[in-house]
Amino acid sequence: MTNSPIKHAPHLPPSTAATTDHQLRSPKSNRGLRKLQSAHQLSSNYAASNTPSLISQQRQQQQRNTSSSHHAQAPQIPPLPTFSAHHRTRSNSDAVLPNAATNPTSSRRAAAPRKNPANQNPREELEAMVRQGPQGELQAELARLRHLVLCEGLLADSDGMSQLRIYVWLILLNAPTIPTDSYLELIGRGASPAYSKIRNDTFRTLATNPLFKRRVSEASLIRLLNAIAWKLHDAKTDKFGDSTKINAATELGSPELQHASPAIKHAQGPSTTTATDGSEAGGTEPGIYVQGMNVLCAPFLYAARSEAEAFVAFHIFVTRDCPGYVRGAMDGVHKGLALVDKCLAIVDPKLSAYLQSKHMKAELYAFASVLTMCACTPPLPEVLQIWDFLFAYGPHLNILSICAQLVIMRETLLASPSPTKLLRSFPPLQSRLIIEITVSNLRKIPADVYEELVHHAE
Repeated sequence: MTNSPIKHAPHLPPSTAATTDHQLRSPKSNRGLRKLQSAHQLSSNYAASNTPSLISQQRQQQQRNTSSSHHAQAPQIPPLPTFSAHHRTRSNSDAVLPNAATNPTSSRRAAAPRKNPANQNPREELEAMVRQGPQGELQAELARLRHLVLCEGLLADSDGMSQLRIYVWLILLNAPTIPTDSYLELIGRGASPAYSKIRNDTFRTLATNPLFKRRVSEASLIRLLNAIAWKLHDAKTDKFGDSTKINAATELGSPELQHASPAIKHAQGPSTTTATDGSEAGGTEPGIYVQGMNVLCAPFLYAARSEAEAFVAFHIFVTRDCPGYVRGAMDGVHKGLALVDKCLAIVDPKLSAYLQSKHMKAELYAFASVLTMCACTPPLPEVLQIWDFLFAYGPHLNILSICAQLVIMRETLLASPSPTKLLRSFPPLQSRLIIEITVSNLRKIPADVYEELVHHAE
């Protein structure tokens, strides 16, 4: 910051009144006055004139000449800079420092603070990690990011909207960067083979959720699901176009993080089958659309800042982390339902035995929760917080989060002679409590069962 130019301006010269009087009293000036006085006396209309006298006019002219000659010898004063009014909030660089005159380095911009100081607020640290990238070893920084998501959560408003959420999801999913034109090209191809099935589902996607309806239109859902259907269709037929093909160097995301998702080996699995409708394909064939994908993609559209961001996140999610959920027979979902029964028997044997005695298997009450990662249960802001946790530590933990919801209902279920009615719809989600119970129950899961959890959606 520079000092005020007023301080360094040259001093003004002393008053010129004394000099002017001295010059008026000089002999040369007196002779001029006498001549003017004679001319004045010869004037015949002096008394009737309203204009200043010749003597007065001469004096004024003399004073102007004297002042101009004096100022010509005075040092030139540089003009002061003019400052236009700011049309923005004053930034730190506009503020005047109190020690600007004494500190020679005060005019320099203050050095940027450390990225992750020890005394930094955890949420500020999380924001700095997302905006500035890792400052140390990549895996250590990724572990720190997961820990911050688990312990602190993402700052969001009452509607669940967070400026960082979609970027945190893309990082945790290890999503590649693709041109927006790739998404637009898929949209430009028109209706996919699964278009009619998509249209039959989109209008009822979270139909009773006003937050979702206010932010996400049915047209957005149709475009995204139709683009995903084309993408999966191209993967099946092995006919990628240049305009929609992700660059080979970034198709699997960051090479250092490729082990983060257990289903990453399924990111590229083109099949030679000619089937076009995913819901009619065989159990081992990848589909292009199954009922429930509309609800599964809804949180991506709600949290993302653009359809292109939601597209890349949703595509990576269904092709790497849970491809078994979108196959024709949805074998991954059925494996997950069997694991709900198995894990509940481990974490709460009494509740599991009671439900089994009532012939209440997970296939009867947990199918939608497994398929949609609990997105079918309101409220939506709580769904987003659970997804933060699932993307940080693995979507396979959704099975344990369903068990946690059953544990929360434990007393009500055990006291009910007909738990079927209670399990037709789960109670509203309590994300923090569900995450706490899930983490606590995780210690009870044997290693072999945990391996089944990790790989059940492949």
